[in-house]
Amino acid sequence: MAKGVTKSLVITNSIRRLRFFANEMTQLDLAERVGCSRQTIVALEAGKYTPSLELAFRIASVFGVPITEVFQYGSGAPAAPDNNKN
Repeated sequence: MAKGVTKSLVITNSIRRLRFFANEMTQLDLAERVGCSRQTIVALEAGKYTPSLELAFRIASVFGVPITEVFQYGSGAPAAPDNNKN
């Protein structure tokens, strides 16, 4: 990897699967239980939004599972160069 280039962190989630196994909970039901909009849940499931730590914990709590069962992370494609490193 080129000097100064860092890898971005890719966060995936299992929200859709967890909703399915929670009696097919709707996106709206989940949103109301965690205090966000249905559109936020849609964006999370599509991987277009990364939740705050607080929201991530609220979602895990609704399903009664550890946060690591809801959200997974790993290295992805290289991100923009980090010009602050020497």
